[in-house]
Amino acid sequence: MEWIYLIGAIILETIGTTCMKMSDGFTKLLPALGTILTYGLCFVLFSISLKKIPVSVAYAIWAAAGTTIISVIGIFIFKENISILKVLSIFFIILGVVGLNLSGVSH
Repeated sequence: MEWIYLIGAIILETIGTTCMKMSDGFTKLLPALGTILTYGLCFVLFSISLKKIPVSVAYAIWAAAGTTIISVIGIFIFKENISILKVLSIFFIILGVVGLNLSGVSH
């Protein structure tokens, strides 16, 4: 069940970051409220997931998944530039999380 909480936290974090971008520096009320609400719920779910998942693993997965998803959203929704360096950097973030999970940390 703790993995479901972690996945929920990742989803909420990406929604919150997207709302933050859409809030235009917190000048648009609904996206600003969406940011506050989703980040609050995100941290609640994330803290529940930490009861069973080691913090090094949970945080690495949360951060890497969030970074990867937000990068894709940035490219496809907000029309940000894509480059080989950006794609390689995301690949190395994911590779680092896989390395952490394979490093002998028990789940």
